[in-house]
Amino acid sequence: MVTIVRTEDDLRACLAIREAVFIREQNVAPEEELDEWDRLPPAGEVWPVHLLLRADDGTALATARLIPYSDDAGKVQRVAVLRHQRGRGFGAQVMAAAEQAIRERGKRRAVLDAQLHAEGFYRRLGYTRVSDEVFLDAGIEHVRMAKSL
Repeated sequence: MVTIVRTEDDLRACLAIREAVFIREQNVAPEEELDEWDRLPPAGEVWPVHLLLRADDGTALATARLIPYSDDAGKVQRVAVLRHQRGRGFGAQVMAAAEQAIRERGKRRAVLDAQLHAEGFYRRLGYTRVSDEVFLDAGIEHVRMAKSL
């Protein structure tokens, strides 16, 4: 089940997944992976949103982070599924929860910067490429994609 993170313990679980996937697996520098959005939202605010997917036994499996992008869009970032859990639909579950959370915050579009190798995954979820060129983020090729919600 995917939940919105509300505790420091759950936030640490999200960050541990991201460390495993982005820092250790993809060799992203920690200073590029972690930033000012890696916190719980201040009282009375709705951003950032961290999502966490746990197995029935409580094991943390996947995560994503949402931040404001524009007046009508939220941005999906840091989508990560632990390597040994991939191919089981967990990424799609996290994305469905991300889109719902963006809608609940009054936005009509979701925007994301997809790693080039993951473009097909996001395309299957209804996202279309909106950037003409591939760009580097943390040394990894990305394309910008968007979806109307």
